[in-house]
Amino acid sequence: MLDRLSLRLRILLFFALLALGAVAAVGAGLWVALRHSGSAAPEVVQGALVAGFAIVGLVVWVWFLFDTHVARAIDQLASAIRARAHAGIGHGLETEARGARYLGDLAPAAEAVTRALIETRSALAESVARETTRLAAEKARLETLLADVPVAVLLCSAEHQLAFYNGQAVDILGGGTAPGLDRNLLDYLREGPIRHAYDRLAGAGDPDMASDLLCATANGTRLLAGRMRVLRRREEGVAPGYVLTLRDVTADIAAHTSRDALLADVFDRVRRPAANLQTVIGVMAELEGDGDAPDLRTALLSEVAALTEAVTELGARYDAIQTDWRPLGNTRSGDLLDGLKGRFQADGLALETESLDLIVQLDGFEIVAFWAWLAGRIAGEGLARAFRIEIEEEDGPGAVMRLCWQGAPLSVGRLDSWLAGTLGRDTGELTARAVLLAHGTEAWPESGDGCNAVVMPIRAARRAGRRPPPISRAVVYDFDLLSKARTAAVADTRLEDLTVVVFDTETTGLNPAGDAIVQIAAVRLVNGRRVESEVFDTLVDPGRPIPPSSTDVHGITDSMVVGAPDVIEAGRQFHKFAQGAVLLAHNAPFDMAFLRRQEAAIGHVFDHPILDTVLLSAVVYGQLEQHSLDALTARLGITIPDEARHTAIGDTVATAEAFLKLVPMLRARGFETFGQVVAEVRKHGRLLKDLNA
Repeated sequence: MLDRLSLRLRILLFFALLALGAVAAVGAGLWVALRHSGSAAPEVVQGALVAGFAIVGLVVWVWFLFDTHVARAIDQLASAIRARAHAGIGHGLETEARGARYLGDLAPAAEAVTRALIETRSALAESVARETTRLAAEKARLETLLADVPVAVLLCSAEHQLAFYNGQAVDILGGGTAPGLDRNLLDYLREGPIRHAYDRLAGAGDPDMASDLLCATANGTRLLAGRMRVLRRREEGVAPGYVLTLRDVTADIAAHTSRDALLADVFDRVRRPAANLQTVIGVMAELEGDGDAPDLRTALLSEVAALTEAVTELGARYDAIQTDWRPLGNTRSGDLLDGLKGRFQADGLALETESLDLIVQLDGFEIVAFWAWLAGRIAGEGLARAFRIEIEEEDGPGAVMRLCWQGAPLSVGRLDSWLAGTLGRDTGELTARAVLLAHGTEAWPESGDGCNAVVMPIRAARRAGRRPPPISRAVVYDFDLLSKARTAAVADTRLEDLTVVVFDTETTGLNPAGDAIVQIAAVRLVNGRRVESEVFDTLVDPGRPIPPSSTDVHGITDSMVVGAPDVIEAGRQFHKFAQGAVLLAHNAPFDMAFLRRQEAAIGHVFDHPILDTVLLSAVVYGQLEQHSLDALTARLGITIPDEARHTAIGDTVATAEAFLKLVPMLRARGFETFGQVVAEVRKHGRLLKDLNA
């Protein structure tokens, strides 16, 4: 029973019993004196009372000194040692040693042990760092490779929880926001094809099998082609996970659908006039020479006109969709001209080039093949062997390419007859006209000022500017999620196994009943680490002026929240971000009061399990210590930059780092699961209310 009490409380009970025993001894002595003498003088009784009060006062005074300089110092020293042993704090115990100066050699000994621990840990960290440099480099190369894979790559557990995703998966599943580790894939994709493919592969028991599938996003806006492969079983009793690759085929299917519809229309609209023409010609042949035969020329001309019009219109429609089904890449004009120069030199032709620094949208291989083929035909006709290619920017989104030469001109008819020919052995059956159709353009000859040219417009071109900063395409993963044992009861889950959303709010004031939120920020912790790419941070339009006194604290002004979502939209986005996680905040009752006041308008209830770093700090350090965020981070060796303090995202990151350092300290004190921690924090209800039902 007594071992559950804190050291300071046990010492208080010891001195209380000592005072009670001393008073009892004085009382017993007075009682013995009264029994032998039969009566006692008032002075004796008064003396006994004074002695009793003096003893009690002396005991209280000695207890106060002992509690201040011994018990409290031991508690602070023990907490500091635990912090350095479990939270990885790197500085020594100088401050705590000064407070424990009355403990004799205990404080210097503890400081020496801690210093030796820090030095040993540093040496070990340096050794590990040296040994893992090569592995880290290989890991970085692998991450870069996977980040640039042109399809979405997902790794999921048997329960469809995400353990890995790359940058393309962010675009396909999250629409530009991270889908989130340990989230359920079926929140983003329709579950039927995924479940059927997994059940089929897992039942087969062959890890080399793969299954192609077609599925849609949960909102039905995208159609995805995928391939699933089940992993080899890693642990007995744990169902294997799977790898899923996805490619967005929505545009491809739309383009092919348009081509199929056009072909169907071609057959339908050409078949009828052709059949009618055949009938009319047959009738004319039978009635030829019959003077009474009806005049069928009008019907014949009408059908020919209809057929001509249909063929012309269908041809135009076909030309119009040529560029829809085949995406063209962006190519720098300098790279294109350099490729042309190399091809011309290989063919024994001279080429000069001139161009602004442009980004043109085309198929570089086909364009190089086209101009090289055209120059070869011109040289073969004896018109020229020295050429010049220019790329000029035009008004609007396009540009113009010109192949120029000195010598005899090229006629339109001659060029048109050439365009039906193939470009050479390296290009198979590809014709020059097919290249023009694929790029939605045409080519024609020009003459003037002794210089002849063939001109080809380019539909899409822009001036090359400063390269924008690259989009982060880092892969995100935690392979431990594949073998993570899941339990339905949060209370039985270890702290390091929890998925935690750490959040903070900034408001117009301190009254949840009358003030409003102006910023919400949150980060996710999965398997005991912070996922860098999974961040929620948004300003919120409070619908009212922000007081200057509040702006002085968090720096958010009225102009900054113009155009920001209101609290209803921001609350819905935050609720989705925090779905299925434990919420964690510093002084959670304050932030939760603002959110719960809007639950009816948001349409969601914030019934998440909740942890509070104020109460966790009280469990580790005791109620009498300071538990502000500044005090807690200072004790844990966490630095909050001045520009980030009192900003929602800055305080959120600091709270997350504090929690990650508190977890091993709580575990060292015997509090490993969520339920054990909640039971302990409820003992500190006088400090702050626990929000778990």
